[in-house]
Amino acid sequence: MTIQFSTKIFPQTDLQSPKLLKSSLKSILAYSTDCLVLAYSNVDLEGLIGNKGAKAKTGLLAELDLLLGGAVARVSHLGDLDVKQGSSCLLRAESSWADNGVKAKRVLLLSMGDLHLSKERSLSAFSTVARAGLKNLTGGSIENALWYVPGFATANQSEFMTEEVRLTIQYAGDQAYRFGVRQPAMKFKAKEKADTFKHLTFAGNSHFDKELKLAVEQGNAMVEGMNLAKDLGNLPPNICTPTYLGKTAQGLVKKVGLKVEVLGLKQIEALGMGSFLSVAKGSDTPPQFIVMRHQGGKAGEAPIVLVGKGITFDTGGISLKPGEAMDEMKYDMCGAASVIGTMYSAALMKLKKNVIGVVPTCENMPSGRATRPGDIVKSMSGQTIEVLNTDAEGRLILCDALTYVERFKPKAVIDVATLTGACIIALGHVHSGLFSDDEQLVAELTKAGRASLDTVWRLPLDTAYHEQLKSNFADVANIGGRPAGSVTAACFLSRFTEKYKWAHLDIAGTAWKSGAAKGSTGRPVPLLVNFLLEQK
Repeated sequence: MTIQFSTKIFPQTDLQSPKLLKSSLKSILAYSTDCLVLAYSNVDLEGLIGNKGAKAKTGLLAELDLLLGGAVARVSHLGDLDVKQGSSCLLRAESSWADNGVKAKRVLLLSMGDLHLSKERSLSAFSTVARAGLKNLTGGSIENALWYVPGFATANQSEFMTEEVRLTIQYAGDQAYRFGVRQPAMKFKAKEKADTFKHLTFAGNSHFDKELKLAVEQGNAMVEGMNLAKDLGNLPPNICTPTYLGKTAQGLVKKVGLKVEVLGLKQIEALGMGSFLSVAKGSDTPPQFIVMRHQGGKAGEAPIVLVGKGITFDTGGISLKPGEAMDEMKYDMCGAASVIGTMYSAALMKLKKNVIGVVPTCENMPSGRATRPGDIVKSMSGQTIEVLNTDAEGRLILCDALTYVERFKPKAVIDVATLTGACIIALGHVHSGLFSDDEQLVAELTKAGRASLDTVWRLPLDTAYHEQLKSNFADVANIGGRPAGSVTAACFLSRFTEKYKWAHLDIAGTAWKSGAAKGSTGRPVPLLVNFLLEQK
């Protein structure tokens, strides 16, 4: 199921203005909704309590209490209102509410602490509030809500408002996602049920109506891209094959106007992609090479190129993986899924930039035709590679894709891959690994990660690590041993990126979750979308 997101503009509405507070509250409460979400600060709570009875009650909660017939004071007296950031309290409609023109069936009060009063705004802190609010809205009988956070309307922080709205939508979409509910063809579990909550409306004032509407459009496009990436990742590998990925990309031609080209085996052979083909040899399923173009910028403008690893199932090949949790190797195409999802988001937003998505995709299977440890293959770049371990296959398909994209004369290239288990050991499941020697690209990706809380952590690319990749028989070996495994993998890729600005994202620890919450996370679609939005 997909939540619908929209906006509602209330002229001359500002809950932070003492002069407009009462009239603002009246107009918002008069909006018919299953639940009105309002945020309060520590100052508002102090204003409700008063100073030992000597000080008149003032502020948002005090005015709201009058309009709700004393309901706010009652829950405060019971101790249900808290200064702790992210705490919440749900009020249900009483008969007296209608006398004051209140049409909301519920009012959800969220504590912002001192967040929207401080000069230093924190998205991380705001995320606590957003998650708390969304948790109350989902999983019950609420179908729609009106979300009004005063901080959205702060005159000197409209940029932060945009990030807050996008982040709220990102979390709402993430919380609502259920695999198999959005598309009947993906429904493998008979009892899978969609959540009741279907529509979230963001309220704002007329000063920032354009910014608010744009933020909602961008957030909605991001969620659609994340949902597509999750669906592709969660599909079983007998369905989500290289051919399926190609058809999915081609389906975006009519849907959003992307230009898509899917190259088959003979075309890949003609390009001289010997490294890529060495991985595909062991499978009966043919490889595909997918190129997606979003032409939103000026003609001739250098594009941003995204390259996604698309191993739709990774057995390890002849270097066979252990059987435990091998089913999760269907997620080895999450780099490809995130690139396809990001391209979908860019097209939905009608992004005014040129973006190209490239996906080399195949299976890594053991068979009599499969590449063996010790084989030497020739890459599209002309460099020869000694394959010491066939389970280090992602870099073998990516290196040919990274050579292929030279033809686009890109502004920058970012490859995305579930590349190494070593990255999970280094960073766990919090940050994606970031590798690049371009300081500007590192700064932009780091900023985009913070804006979406889809964070990255920079790891080294020192020349000294290349020593581990030396081969006695070829130009380079495909592994450098256990020490610094994620670093040497990135160093291997860097040998094929010398003609443009490049960054590598290792998402092995962030692309999916295991255990009871098993499933694709949709990362790093939020990071990539925010990165593209900030490109000049």
